[in-house]
Amino acid sequence: MTIQELKEKNCVLFECISGSQAYGLATAKSDVDIKGVFILPKKDFYSLNYIDQVNEDNNNKAYFELKKFIDLLSKNNPNMLEMLNMPADYILYKHSLFNKIRPEDFLSKLSKDAFAGYAMTQLQKARGLNKKILNPLNEQKKSILDFCYVIQGQGSIPVMAFLKSKSISQEKCGLVAIAHMREVYGLYYKENGNYKGIVRNEGSMDIALSSVDKGEQPIAVMSFNKDGYSKYCKDYNDYFTWVKKRNEVRYENTVEHGKNYDAKNMMHTFRLLEMAEEIGSTGEINVRRSNREFLLSIKKGDFSYEELVERANKKLLSVNAVYEKSTLKDMPDLIKINELLVNIRSAFYEEA
Repeated sequence: MTIQELKEKNCVLFECISGSQAYGLATAKSDVDIKGVFILPKKDFYSLNYIDQVNEDNNNKAYFELKKFIDLLSKNNPNMLEMLNMPADYILYKHSLFNKIRPEDFLSKLSKDAFAGYAMTQLQKARGLNKKILNPLNEQKKSILDFCYVIQGQGSIPVMAFLKSKSISQEKCGLVAIAHMREVYGLYYKENGNYKGIVRNEGSMDIALSSVDKGEQPIAVMSFNKDGYSKYCKDYNDYFTWVKKRNEVRYENTVEHGKNYDAKNMMHTFRLLEMAEEIGSTGEINVRRSNREFLLSIKKGDFSYEELVERANKKLLSVNAVYEKSTLKDMPDLIKINELLVNIRSAFYEEA
């Protein structure tokens, strides 16, 4: 089902302009995001055709079925609470039944984790991006052999350097595990032997073990840093998955301002922390932000990454202090909310 089909069937309860436009943080390059709430036609709701969300235009348009909208509201989801408190000039359509959904029935101390917790998740993402930018990985993936070392005196040398010094190929080597020593092996070599090599092939995820004749002596003792190799493989996959999926426009902006963090991501971290504090102290949600210049200065990269992390941590302490004294209820009345959901849906289907 498409958004247009929902509109043609008069199933839309609410529609608004959201995101940076509603926050008052839009710039010339900002997209226009549209969010909405709909009720499925009665037949679809009771059938196997139930859907809880419709997205279009690369997720710039997102509409939520009433049940999902109410469920997320009961958990104080930031996006849903913002829709419920949208400035009038950004509301495109509102059905009269939507007025039954009141902010005071949902706002609670759950907002602290919903807003501030999400903000700190965004901060962690910024840290991850900072690490990726400062520590880029070579596209040529390392092999198991890069994590193998041969004992030499009181130290060690890479196995590849050892083999090169002996003019030996790894394919003609064999490994035998040394008892009671984790990832430590006897390294054997025979020019015309039937050894399996240190690794079978380039795609191998572990070393290969061989059988050796009785009386054969190892030419060296080798260790395999298996934990180090496993971590490297995870980091490599994470890094190049990020490279493949990253938003190139935002990445180029990150590189351009030279501060090595996703500035838009960091801007929303502070917006969410501020909103969490306001909710806890006033019991209200202000979607349009009053400190546009400060937030946009973060987006422009006017602050260092370290300074913003320090500020965010201080703001989180302030948020925690506010909620310790807040008069908000601990959580919404779920029985009352469930009755609200049933009443709105029933009234809508009676009107249809």
